[in-house]
Amino acid sequence: MTADQIAALAREHGYTVAVAESLTGGSLAAELAATDDSSEWFAGGVVAYQTRTKQRVLGVAPDCPVISAECVSTMAASLTDLMGADAVIAISGAGGPAGQAGQPPGTVVIATLVRGRESVEEHCFPGTPGQVLAAARAHALRQLAAQMRG
Repeated sequence: MTADQIAALAREHGYTVAVAESLTGGSLAAELAATDDSSEWFAGGVVAYQTRTKQRVLGVAPDCPVISAECVSTMAASLTDLMGADAVIAISGAGGPAGQAGQPPGTVVIATLVRGRESVEEHCFPGTPGQVLAAARAHALRQLAAQMRG
C-alpha cells in the first residue's frame, strides 16, 4: 500500500524518487517499480551491498561506519546528485542472524531526503533476517511517504 501512496504523492507533487539500498538488496526498488506508471516518477536505484560499492559509487568515506547515520546520509545525498531525484531513501543495516560492523542483528538505519529536508532514523527490528528485511522495507516506505507529505 505505501508504494502506491508514494506513487500518488510523486505524481501529485512532481517528485522524482530514487533508492540507495544495502540491507534490502533492491527490494525497495522492485516494490516501487511495480506500481502503476512508475516510469513517470521513479528514477531507479543503486544496490550498494558491499562496503566498497558504497564507497566507490555513493561516496561513503572509507572510515565511515557502514551502519550509521553518516553512511546513509551520504548515500542519500550522492544518489540525489547521481539520479537527479528529489525524494530519496537510503538504507543500511544488519539483517542477521549475526551482527555486522559492530551492530547487533536487526539494526537498521534509514535516511530519507526530500527536496533538501533530511530525516534519519535508527531502528532495531526483531526476528529472522526475512522479518528484519520486511520490517525495514515497510518502515522505509512509510518514512519516505510521511516526508513527501510534508
